Amino acid sequence: MKNVFKTKLSTASLVLIPACIGINYLGKLFASVLKLPLWLDSIGTCIGGALGGPVIGGICGAANNLIYGFTTGDSITLVYALTSLGIGIAVGIMARLGRMEKLGGALLTAVVAGLVAVCISTPLNVLFWGGTTGNVWGDALFAATQAGGMPVALGSLLDEVVVDVPDKIITILVVFAILKGLPKKLTALYDVNDSIESLD
Repeated sequence: MKNVFKTKLSTASLVLIPACIGINYLGKLFASVLKLPLWLDSIGTCIGGALGGPVIGGICGAANNLIYGFTTGDSITLVYALTSLGIGIAVGIMARLGRMEKLGGALLTAVVAGLVAVCISTPLNVLFWGGTTGNVWGDALFAATQAGGMPVALGSLLDEVVVDVPDKIITILVVFAILKGLPKKLTALYDVNDSIESLD
């Protein structure tokens, strides 16, 4: 438990951060271009968190939103840097607790990451966008809740749940498969209990 937030700032970790940011960027661009009902913008964040821990995961998540927001002019993405930071930290903590080693633990990690995203994003949605998320499926549910007289905050919460939890389940399953395919010699570079520093 004492090593949960310990971070190994090695060459491998410094290379991991831009690689994960790039994966996030491509995932978000892919989902945006195809108008998918999911975000797909945190695969890299979750890889960073799972390998490098919560600090690296948080950096990958927040940096991705800032870079994407500034380079595309998407101000909405900038606001949700806080959400991505939370996702990276949550996945990093769960991974350090050994929850990414088996499928059941990975699914639990996905639910935790999804709920963290919901808890951070819902107030932002209400504050900046009147409760909507900008996601087709989620906002359709939000519109239905408002037509039914439900409070904005509750409607926004449900809007986030139907998007974020499935998105994180898909994301974590992809990350779990990627991690299982990586050679032990590579994953050992990020082990805070291991002194290995290179692939040689």
